[in-house]
Amino acid sequence: MKIREIRAAGLRRGTPKGGWTNELTPDDCIHTVIAVLTDEGLVGWGSASTNDELVRGALSVLRPLYQGENALEPERVSEILHQNTFWMGRGGSITHAISGTDIALWDLLGQATGQPVGRLLGGRYRDRVRPYASLLMQEPERMADELLPLKEQGFKAFKIGWGPFGRRDAATDEAIVRAAREAVGTRSQLMVDAGASDSFWRQGYKWALRTARMLADYAVTWFEEPLPPDSLQDYVALRRQALVPIAGGEVLTRRQSFQPWLQAGAFDIVQPDATKDGGLSESRRITWMAQENNVHLIPHGWNTAMGLAADLQLASAFADIDLVEYLRGSPFIDEIVVGGWKLDADGTLPIPERPGLGITIDLDALARYTGVKNFLS
Repeated sequence: MKIREIRAAGLRRGTPKGGWTNELTPDDCIHTVIAVLTDEGLVGWGSASTNDELVRGALSVLRPLYQGENALEPERVSEILHQNTFWMGRGGSITHAISGTDIALWDLLGQATGQPVGRLLGGRYRDRVRPYASLLMQEPERMADELLPLKEQGFKAFKIGWGPFGRRDAATDEAIVRAAREAVGTRSQLMVDAGASDSFWRQGYKWALRTARMLADYAVTWFEEPLPPDSLQDYVALRRQALVPIAGGEVLTRRQSFQPWLQAGAFDIVQPDATKDGGLSESRRITWMAQENNVHLIPHGWNTAMGLAADLQLASAFADIDLVEYLRGSPFIDEIVVGGWKLDADGTLPIPERPGLGITIDLDALARYTGVKNFLS
């Protein structure tokens, strides 16, 4: 089975807010759907966490390398793409485009062999996993209104992030966390994401350490991105001193970027994103590396239905991946797959057992959010 063509279309008309200083609008494109078409008619689906113009440009560079390649060898094909484009920007747009392509190739391999991707990645340790509802922070008096409906839907884990946190004063930070804990109760997991990868983040190590002490009083499960994403030594120091687990790594790409952070002991929890780190092939290698360094891995999933499906399959293939991120309210997750996603009575998501990623793309919804009719024609 040969790769005939790779197509890309940006998702718009429903982009959720990110909490960024330069806030997103519904028509901004930060996620791009990728479809790998084969000479035998099968189609594999993936997505990349970047703008569609960048993905299309990257695919045009990659075309001579992938066209006619074996569509059933995702790890080998992806490594060929990485190795031959090193000087064009490892970790940038080309890596992001390869990420979505790699996910789609694993989807194809699963479809062709009749197996779910998780089994092909090494085996299925679980058939369901707990999702945590990921949402933006609001003013303290609004947090309960945001969280209680999600608790009623069955979520038992919640992550609040960005918004006013770390951008105003310590009293506001604590009031937000207090309101969130009161809303979800003591039996639910609560995570806090400072969002220090925001542009011109102004807080440093001492703020992060003081804030971590406050978060420990509210039994926060982890403190995510408390420092700028290049502050390796500060992360190492914070992890050693903080009373709550420290999480990060969503902006890192390729296994080579993760290695020094894991070896230095910068994270308690590392959060690679398959839609930007190089795909499931890289995520699997990063997971092995995390295990060897005694770091808990929980995938970052602020992306699409294809990204969530990839995370679910990854979680099935590793015994210690016990949570996945679920961005609530995004049509790019909830509407572009047939049947959507449903929590069971225990607040967990079933991991699809069907071949490949185990999802069926709703082509009408895809056309609505990409503006591209007959995407596969």
